[in-house]
Amino acid sequence: MTISEGTMKTSRTTITRPGVHPSEVVGKPAPPPLRRESITTHGLRLEKDLAIVLRDNTTIYADAYLPEYEEAYPVLLAWGPYGKHWVTDRMFPGADVDPEWISPLTGFEAPDPVFWCANGYAVVLVDPRGLWHSEGIFPHNGPQEREDLYDTIEWIGSQHWCSGNVGMLGVSYLAGSQYQAAAARPPSLKAINPWECFSDWYREFAYHGGIPETGFRPRVSQNVSYSLNGTEDPEANVIARPLDDPYYADKYGQLHEIDIPAYVVASWSDHGLHTRGTLAAYSAIGSEQKWLEVHGQKKWRQFYAPESRARQLAFFDTFLKGEDRGLERWPSVRLEVRDDPRKNRARWVEQAFWPPAGDYRSLNLDMATRQLTPEVTPAGELRIDPLSESVELRYVFDRDTDLIGPMSLRLWLRVDLGEGADPEVALDADVFVIVRKLDRAGDEVTFPINALFSDGPVALGWLRASHRALDPVRSTALVPWHPHTGEQTLETGVPVPLEIEVWPQATHFAAGESLMLVVQGRDYNVRPPVAGRPPLQILHEDLRNRGAWTLLAGPCYDSRLRIPVDQASVRDGQW
Repeated sequence: MTISEGTMKTSRTTITRPGVHPSEVVGKPAPPPLRRESITTHGLRLEKDLAIVLRDNTTIYADAYLPEYEEAYPVLLAWGPYGKHWVTDRMFPGADVDPEWISPLTGFEAPDPVFWCANGYAVVLVDPRGLWHSEGIFPHNGPQEREDLYDTIEWIGSQHWCSGNVGMLGVSYLAGSQYQAAAARPPSLKAINPWECFSDWYREFAYHGGIPETGFRPRVSQNVSYSLNGTEDPEANVIARPLDDPYYADKYGQLHEIDIPAYVVASWSDHGLHTRGTLAAYSAIGSEQKWLEVHGQKKWRQFYAPESRARQLAFFDTFLKGEDRGLERWPSVRLEVRDDPRKNRARWVEQAFWPPAGDYRSLNLDMATRQLTPEVTPAGELRIDPLSESVELRYVFDRDTDLIGPMSLRLWLRVDLGEGADPEVALDADVFVIVRKLDRAGDEVTFPINALFSDGPVALGWLRASHRALDPVRSTALVPWHPHTGEQTLETGVPVPLEIEVWPQATHFAAGESLMLVVQGRDYNVRPPVAGRPPLQILHEDLRNRGAWTLLAGPCYDSRLRIPVDQASVRDGQW
């Protein structure tokens, strides 16, 4: 078996495309024509279509929402691709955002100007370079966007209605732009509050374990297509780069160079998109004053919930207004440990750091009994069709236990081709790992996932077998690190060990409840389209599975699930 890089060349040229005219936008209102004007609405002032001239003389446009009285205020910047004109108090069905929580002036995944202006802040929404009416060619993250963020923040800081203190707040793209801005270090940027964004383009957005993501990625590409000029084409670029590449590495800049206060919020409910990357960003950020909060709810609901907004306000009052809001009493890390949403059971625990210390327990796969056990298991194997069958193995907890952190699965896999198969076609396998929770009756307990749904498992993991090479320096027992720089083909009938990363979670298992490990060759849940909902689900439709799989375990094939065990957290907090 050899690693072949020559068969999969990657382009070093960023692929761009002509823009789709903003009047042809799909799924949201078209923007009105540019018109510089001042408007009074909802008890605040709207300075519409302010022109910001960047260092290369490109002009981009912003809307500034200001309190009614003429003063200088701290400003919250929301920088995203969705259109500053697209404001509403109605989120998508299933998001569980109470319309009473937000005003009709709220931008998508952005702070609500009515709330923030009432509390002595201004809010600025910007259309980045090359999107909507802004001039230039849109770069999807990267050095150009960091320069534009720097220039925009310094422009805001110099306005007569700004106190000179700028913060950033928002979800997803509006969080990733905060990573970039803070890494660029504009002097007027004093604090950031990023809510949920991937930080590794390759491993969290484009390819999961080397398997192409085909559900969310096309929607992102459409979202950044509306331009009078042209835009970077994310879909074409990631298809052209099936291996990790410098293109991915420079999207967010050097996070360790961030030195301003950061209040980072992640969730357990965004596997396949934001969970892993937000946690990694918190760990990488170099700020001395930084806090991490991880919840298990639907992300838009949690962002706009009154209790969350109160914490956002306390954070920005501290660092943009200089008020004492008690942040010295905030724990460095605050985590929601999920239990059973059907009974509204969860609790918050406090920790001194993230990631956890790395304590883990190994559960061996017993193919004969379909159980997971800490005991040594006899030799055994199971043969399945990966596209229609699954292997399920169960572990029953004998005491109350919290699992907090990532997991990993070491799996011995053999692929066998049937008669008549073309031996010249490269042999590969796309492995999907699902961790579920079962109650004492054996019924599955499901959790919020992907902003709109409530039928998620505990955790997910993926690996394309040809990407199984490990970096021994960066890998740990719970987080195997795959460089994804080449492909290592399979041989029919030859077992290979796979180390599969399972994304982080925090879940309570009571005595008598079970963890169910599922291994298969396809997505865990493919939902039919629902009217009124965006296609947010993560999908993997470009698979390489051929032949039959045999999963092996026993003394010669040490297949095992490693689970994090944090007994200290069992004693913290109350249900």
